[in-house]
Amino acid sequence: MAPTLFSDGAKPGDLIQIFRGTYTHWAVYIGGDEVVHLIPPSSDSDMFNNLLMLVDSPKATVRRQKIWDVVRSNRFRVNNLLDDEYEPRQRRVIVREACSLVGWEMPYCLATNNCEHFVTKLRYGKPESRQVKDAALIGGAALAGVGIVALGAALIALLKDDDEGDTSD
Repeated sequence: MAPTLFSDGAKPGDLIQIFRGTYTHWAVYIGGDEVVHLIPPSSDSDMFNNLLMLVDSPKATVRRQKIWDVVRSNRFRVNNLLDDEYEPRQRRVIVREACSLVGWEMPYCLATNNCEHFVTKLRYGKPESRQVKDAALIGGAALAGVGIVALGAALIALLKDDDEGDTSD
C-alpha cells in the first residue's frame, strides 16, 4: 500500500513544509494526496539551476501535483506554523481558493512573494515567510557582529596609537 499523508495527520488546508537541504519549499495539502504550490520554472535535474531560479525568477506558476511528485526523497512535515498567531481560514475555503489558482502565473520574489508567502496567504489570509524573517535576523546579527569587531579593532588601534604617542615616561 502506498504511503499517504493521512498517516502523518494531514488534513485539507494544512501547510506542508518540504526540506530541500539549502531551502524549504511549501505547499498546501488539498486532499487525495495532492498539494497546490507556487513554483518558479526550473529544471528538476539540476539543483544548482533550481536555486538560481529561486533567486532569479520574476514569475512562478501555481501547480497542483501529487504530494510524492513534489516531495520526492526529501523530508517533509505538516507545519501550520502561524496557527498560534492567526486564525486559520476554513479548510474548504483554503482548498477552493488554492484550486482556483492552479495554472496562474504570478509574480515571484524570494524576499516578498515566495512559496511560503503563497501558502500562508491561503491559510491565514496574510502572506508571511518565516524563512525570510529568520534570514533577515541572521543577516542583521552577522552585520552587527562585523560592526562590533570593526569597532573593537578601531578602538585597539586608537589606544595603540595613543600609547605610542605618549612619551611622558
